Amino acid sequence: MRSEKVISIILGGGQGSRLYPLTASRSKPAVPIAGKYRLVDIPISNCINSNLKRIFVLTQFNSASLNKHIKNTYHFSVFTDAFVDILAAEQTPDNKGWYQGTADAVRQSLHHLRQHEFEYVLILSGDQLYQMDFRKMIENHIAKQADITIATIPVTAKDATSFGILKANNDLEITSFIEKPASNLLKEWQSDTGEAMQAQNRIHLASMGIYLFNKKVLIDMLEGNQRHDFGGEIIPEAIGKNKIISYQFEGYWTDIGNIDSFFEANLGLTDDVPKFNLFDPAPIYSRARMLPPSKVSGTILTNTIIADGCIIHAKELTRCVVGIRSRIGHNTTVSNCYIMGSDYYQTIEEIEGLRQSHKPLTGIGENCVIKNAILDKNCFIGNNVTINGGAHIKEGDYETYTAKDGIVVVKKNAVIPNGTVIG
Repeated sequence: MRSEKVISIILGGGQGSRLYPLTASRSKPAVPIAGKYRLVDIPISNCINSNLKRIFVLTQFNSASLNKHIKNTYHFSVFTDAFVDILAAEQTPDNKGWYQGTADAVRQSLHHLRQHEFEYVLILSGDQLYQMDFRKMIENHIAKQADITIATIPVTAKDATSFGILKANNDLEITSFIEKPASNLLKEWQSDTGEAMQAQNRIHLASMGIYLFNKKVLIDMLEGNQRHDFGGEIIPEAIGKNKIISYQFEGYWTDIGNIDSFFEANLGLTDDVPKFNLFDPAPIYSRARMLPPSKVSGTILTNTIIADGCIIHAKELTRCVVGIRSRIGHNTTVSNCYIMGSDYYQTIEEIEGLRQSHKPLTGIGENCVIKNAILDKNCFIGNNVTINGGAHIKEGDYETYTAKDGIVVVKKNAVIPNGTVIG
């Protein structure tokens, strides 16, 4: 496999408004997942584990924390040509505007790509959770003499209306495409996805938003036009003109586009046999932090993941993901929650001062009951606080939290005073 001939591009996405308030001050790829990683670590790790080590990350909104994370995380030997570089939207003599879509972002970045030798361009999303060896996809692309390969995943009729759906012939060459088809059209868009997938009623081929292009094909498609989007414009117009192959992926994959999918993807990691395996031999890379081991005192833990550097005195944690440097006080019960943790520790002097003035410390205080919530970084949850997310809660955006899809999202740096009741 000619990995040295591949350049990978990770699309950082737009404003990420559906993930608000988690994207209020950071780009979507920079949102923390699993208590110790960032979303962008997933596609980057998939690339590195596939021996693809020339990676550009394209972003334009709230990119400061993403820049910092990548700068502090991905270092390669000076004796290789490996890199992970940010390409933020920039004004040039030829272009005065922001990225207008996925294809436009790559178009505006072509002059950076041309500084390297390559034959293939792998285009990935920055907000998906999956583990995939791209070498197999690239080998298949070369063997089939394809112009474009699209990674596809079989989905049920219920899910098909949310995706771009493709049809392929017996040679797996894509013959047609429809974006988010209405349910009454789905019968015409069934595909032979294999016995195992058909047994699960996964009979529609959905685009994963993962594309492999031959260099010349990509440049010819992007230059001299104003088409902005791969899924909506570039790919549909290429069908029938270029040889486009479907590469079917049957592992776990989820598109983290909104609060509900983000919440379920994280809590799913606590399952006895999670669909996304953090313990896979192929590691997920992230920033190496010199943190102490976590300390748990008198707490009942059920299906809970705890990251490094935590101090936990809680009564009980059930189906929780607990992020780095989290502090949880005595007699507190937390269930179905993702606690992102903290960027820093408070000193003993700071803690004593806050206690004497009856102000909350970082983390979660004593005698709290918290259910169905996401606590963003550096929250100050006081004592005797109740947060009760669920279908009953009224949706809305408030000063310290947002309620969406039955989930309470406490905002980054929010202070929740002693005795507060939410939900």
